[in-house]
Amino acid sequence: MVGKNNPASNPTNPLDVFIIGAGPCGLAVAARLQESTPSALFTDEEHQRYLWIRRHGGRVALAGKGKKKQRKEAARGSRSSPKILVLDSSSPAWLEKWHRSFRTLEIAHLRSPMFFHVDPGDRDGMLAYTRENRREGELGEISGCVGKEISKHRQKKRANSVRNRGAIGGDGEVEIDERDRKDYFAPSSALFADYSASIVERYGLDLPGLVVKGEACDIQYGDDGNGLRVFSVRTTDGREFYARAVVLAIGPGRTKIYPFPLSDEEKTASSHSSEIGCFPSPRVQGMIQQRRASNVVVVGGGLTSAQIVDLAVRRGVTRVWHLMRSDVKVKHFDIALPWMGKFKNYEKAAFWSADTDEERLEKIQAARNGGSITPHYLKILKQHVARRRVSIHPRTVISERRYCPDTQTWQLTTDPPIPDLPAVDHIYFATGVKSDVNELPLLQRMQREYPIETKQGLPCITDDLMWQADVPLFVTGRLAALRLGPGAGNLEGARMGAERVTWGVEETLEGGGNEMETGLDCLCGMGNRYERLSSIAG
Repeated sequence: MVGKNNPASNPTNPLDVFIIGAGPCGLAVAARLQESTPSALFTDEEHQRYLWIRRHGGRVALAGKGKKKQRKEAARGSRSSPKILVLDSSSPAWLEKWHRSFRTLEIAHLRSPMFFHVDPGDRDGMLAYTRENRREGELGEISGCVGKEISKHRQKKRANSVRNRGAIGGDGEVEIDERDRKDYFAPSSALFADYSASIVERYGLDLPGLVVKGEACDIQYGDDGNGLRVFSVRTTDGREFYARAVVLAIGPGRTKIYPFPLSDEEKTASSHSSEIGCFPSPRVQGMIQQRRASNVVVVGGGLTSAQIVDLAVRRGVTRVWHLMRSDVKVKHFDIALPWMGKFKNYEKAAFWSADTDEERLEKIQAARNGGSITPHYLKILKQHVARRRVSIHPRTVISERRYCPDTQTWQLTTDPPIPDLPAVDHIYFATGVKSDVNELPLLQRMQREYPIETKQGLPCITDDLMWQADVPLFVTGRLAALRLGPGAGNLEGARMGAERVTWGVEETLEGGGNEMETGLDCLCGMGNRYERLSSIAG
C-alpha cells in the first residue's frame, strides 16, 4: 500500500521505501512501484513478451486492457504495493519546485518531446491524454528536427561529396526519421502539469501525508537490533524516518556554480537561476515602474539563460547583455539527436558496453556538450537583438568586477572588452549546479561507512542504481548518469531510472531474485543466461 498515517517514525515497523525528492524522478519511482505491468520502455512486441513472462512466472496476472477503471485496478491491486513515504525540501506536494520554476520564468512549453514523461504505464500516454482531452492546440511542433529517411544512394552521394570537399557535414540533413514525426511535439507546461497530476491520481499518490516537507541531512544504514538491516534518515528539524530501502531522487545537487565567489553584499544584486523568487529583482522592478533605464547582465550559454534574457525584455528591462563562455550552441534537446531517434538504442548499447566509467564519462560529455539553446529561443533572441534590447557576447567572461553598495550597481570589465558597457543593476547567473555526491551533506556518513568510487562527482553505483550490491540506497536522476547515460537528468532518464530502481527494490523486499526474474532480466537486456548458469555451477 502507499504510505498510511506516516508509520516511518517507528524503527520496529520501517517503511518499505523512503523516497527523498518529490520531483520528476521521485514521482517516476513512486508511480512505477505501483505499476505491475509497465510498458513505457518497451515496444508493443517487447511488452507482449514481458507480460507473458510475468504471467507465466506466477508473479501477477495479465491485466486487461480497455476501460480506465480496469487499468486503475490493475495498477493498484494486481500485486502487493510497498509502503512508501516521500520527503521533499521545498513542498509537501509533487513537482512543486518544477512547476514554480516554470511559472517564475513563464516557460510556455517543455523542451522535451511528447514521449518524455514519468508514466510507467504507456509510452504514448501523454499523447493519448492530449487527444482524449482535445488539447492538441497546446502542442508546439519541434520543427527542423525530423526529416525523410536518407536512401542508400543519397548516403553514398553525400559521402563522396564530403570526401571531395574534405569536410564533415555538407547538405545539412536532419538526423531523425520522418516516421517518428508524431512524437516530435513539445507539450505546454500546463498540459504536462495536468498529465502528471493524472498520474498521481491514478496510482493513489495523492493521499494526505504521503509527501512531507523536510530536508534530509544524514543517512545511516545498519542493524536494527533484531537482525534486520534498515536505513535511518534524519532531517534538519530532528525527525527520523526508517525504511528498508531509500531512493535518492534529488536532482543534480545543491552546489551552485558561479564564475567567481560572491560576497554577501554582491549577492544582493545578483541571483542564481536556481533560486529566482521574483523576476526581475525588486530594485529593477522599481526602476521599470519609474521609467528609468535599467541594465541587466545574464551569464550562461544554456536554455535557461535564453529564457531569462527573453523574460527580462518582456518585463521591461531596457537593455540585457548576454555573456557566454563559449560559442552559441543550438540544439533541439539537451542531448545530441542520435540519442533521441529510432537509432538511440545503438547509442545506448555503445554506452553500456563501455569498458570503464572514464569511457562512459567521455560519452556523456560528448553527448551533452555543455549548455545549448533551442532554435525557437535563438529566433527570439535574434528578434531582441534586432530591436537593440539584447546584446549577445559569445566567448566572453567577466575579468574584473566592482560592486558599489551606495548605488547598488556593478562596474564590470570583460574579456574581450564590451565597448560602452554601462553600470549594471543586476547579474543573473544561469551557470548550472554541480553534480557531486562528495559535496552532499546527507551522504557524508554513507561515504565513510560504505565508500564508493566517484568520477568527477558522479557515483560509481551498481547497474541496479544501488550504492553497493548489499546496500539498497538507490540513486536516480543526473547523479546516476554513469549507469543511465547522458539523458539521466531528463524525463526519459527519470523513467528509465525508475524501472531499474523498482526491480532492485522488489528484489530487496523479497530477499533476493528468482529464476523467473532472471529470465525477465535476459529479455530486457539487463543480464544473460550465462550468468545464471555460472551461479548454478557455483
